[in-house]
Amino acid sequence: MIKILLLEDDYLYKISIKEFLEELDFIVDDFDNGEDALNAIFDKKYDLLLLDIRVPKMDGFELVKYVREASIDTPIIILTSLTDIKNLSRGYELGCNDYIRKPFDMIELKHRIEQQIKNCFQTSDDAIVLDFGFKYSIKKSLLYKDNIIIELSSKELELVAFLVQNRGFFVSIESLHENVWENKDISYADIRMCIKRVREKTNKDFIKTKRFLGYKIDKQ
Repeated sequence: MIKILLLEDDYLYKISIKEFLEELDFIVDDFDNGEDALNAIFDKKYDLLLLDIRVPKMDGFELVKYVREASIDTPIIILTSLTDIKNLSRGYELGCNDYIRKPFDMIELKHRIEQQIKNCFQTSDDAIVLDFGFKYSIKKSLLYKDNIIIELSSKELELVAFLVQNRGFFVSIESLHENVWENKDISYADIRMCIKRVREKTNKDFIKTKRFLGYKIDKQ
């Protein structure tokens, strides 16, 4: 599932955005100041950052600067009521991907988020081509082989989605526990069993493993 960080210090506005996005099945972590948001970005893996500019402790521009200097390439959409071209230019120069001006329609926000996620996955047909002829649909959150859906449980799909987001790189079992199982009380043996079930339904080498590094799915 797609994880979004939302930074907005207007409580009612923040809750409206969060509830709208959660109805679309996005996972949303919300913050009202830049420092807490920055700490979360370094602690967790997000698929998209929605950042207000005028927030306490660290403004949105500073946050974009720190994120990009840390070589984090997560797409960033800035939410702002600022209209001055200098402010808009500054955001792009620092590394944001898009702006949406307040007040905005929630449907516009939905379309902008979907576009940035598509751009991040670098696909125009919504299909991520993976090793062994598999394809993963971002929009439908489904895994295919030869246009046939691979029947996976919801947790198995979450596991695959997270590995696809990090495709080509090994992900530690600790990171899987945090991001897929949300640090719930579950043993690493149970996580390995979930990986084993996915392999049994796909290909024994679909999810690769390397000692001390973790697990990965490769792109084609």
